[in-house]
Amino acid sequence: MEPMKNGEDKTIESAMIFDQQTNDQFPKQFIWPKDHLSQTSTEKLNGDVIDLQGFLSHDEDATLLAANLVKESCLSHGFFQVVNHGVDLDLLALAQEHGRSFFKLPLTEKLKCKQKEGSVVGFACAHAQRYREQLPWKELLTFEYHENGTDEVAAEFFNALGSQYKETGLIFQKFCRSMNKLALDIMELLEISLGVDGHKHNYYRQLFEDAVSIVRCNHYPQCNNPELTYGVGPHCDPNALTILYPDQVGGLEVFVDNKWKSVQPNPDALVINIGDTFKALSNGKYKSCLHRVSVNRYEPRLSLVFFLCPKGDKELKAPQDLVDKYGRKEYPDFTWEEFLQFTQKNHRADDKTLDEFTKWLLSSKKPNA
Repeated sequence: MEPMKNGEDKTIESAMIFDQQTNDQFPKQFIWPKDHLSQTSTEKLNGDVIDLQGFLSHDEDATLLAANLVKESCLSHGFFQVVNHGVDLDLLALAQEHGRSFFKLPLTEKLKCKQKEGSVVGFACAHAQRYREQLPWKELLTFEYHENGTDEVAAEFFNALGSQYKETGLIFQKFCRSMNKLALDIMELLEISLGVDGHKHNYYRQLFEDAVSIVRCNHYPQCNNPELTYGVGPHCDPNALTILYPDQVGGLEVFVDNKWKSVQPNPDALVINIGDTFKALSNGKYKSCLHRVSVNRYEPRLSLVFFLCPKGDKELKAPQDLVDKYGRKEYPDFTWEEFLQFTQKNHRADDKTLDEFTKWLLSSKKPNA
């Protein structure tokens, strides 16, 4: 979809719509079409809650049980939740509190850290700086986390906003460190679940040890006409692994067995989504989670998200024994920088992103006729 001009004006316009809603006319740029992915969710997604305590304490039987549960979920739809995950629940609550406080600030204050053109970092409203239509009903604050010895990047991001954000920066620095550790642990569990030969060599963990991940606070304002729009439309995440901590309002929905099912919030659990990058790294064996977010007529919703992403120039390919096991290589080698730029400039993330990226990548690397 064609990028927008005058991004700051569009951001302000969208934010004002959230603050000045009327029941008379819903803004057309937020209306989503009715198609095969717009059916209403009428069922709850049960199960898929995995206890990580035994795995994290290196219990062999518990690890195999967790790996089998992960495998079952990832073969089906690429979604599961984890409990006893090692992330301090009080820290998660504090991060949510500080995220919520940020979105309560006046728009002029939030715009001090607005996203710059071509960057994913900063404050944005409805991605209005990038798109003209089918805008998501949300505000977002995004920053990066570097796992390379300079893990104070979160604190530095908030400190740049002013001394009053020092505590917020320290909290999110701890949040990022904890989420990154969990993400690498889950990479190890995914490797075990796939039966990668010699998993003790940690093929996936090593691939992400110098990750440059994306961290996001999503705020979904109350909406007078929630049936016309989405907080986030149907899509698969392009990154490798997503860890989500939502509040208790609800709204996350996952596409399972050709129908949308709602995810019931669990205050003790973290939500895990397999992304397109890991689908490729599993040689297509595991599914990338197709999901969306509905909005609420009566109250706002907040979620904290950690998108595990490899370093931009890291070559990404499935382990050779997975390729050998299934007889063919499903996806070409690529870098995260190539995939990210594709989603920023060429294709809006949806349920076909990985396939479209593969076509684009192969065509762009063909020798000139």
